[in-house]
Amino acid sequence: MTARIFADTNLIIYTESDDGDKTARAMKIIEASPVISVQVINEAVNVLTRKYGFTLAEAHVIAESLLDLCEVVPVEVATVREAIRLAIRLAKRYSLSHWDSLIVAAALRADCDTLYSEDMQHGQVFDNRLTVINPFR
Repeated sequence: MTARIFADTNLIIYTESDDGDKTARAMKIIEASPVISVQVINEAVNVLTRKYGFTLAEAHVIAESLLDLCEVVPVEVATVREAIRLAIRLAKRYSLSHWDSLIVAAALRADCDTLYSEDMQHGQVFDNRLTVINPFR
């Protein structure tokens, strides 16, 4: 069985930056068509327009390309419920934000093995099956 990879929003942002090695690493991951959630697309549009000066039209072009390139999974009621349970269960060990819990829950629901993220603890394992990898380490 092929490993399933989930990409967090920060990888999308790095593909649009001029950050040398980080940009190259992020591009390689995104070009491999990882799983992302609709949350990742929406966060990317928000960050690109609010923090990086992209026009909404430019951000929408990027969003459209992500829809075509990646496997996009929904954030449904069940995903939100799982994120809440995950956050409650792990609150003592890890301080996950609600948004990070949604990312983890979406990756788990999509049966991913690896979650590429710069924002979470490298090597952290969720439910004995999803490992966080910081590709920029």
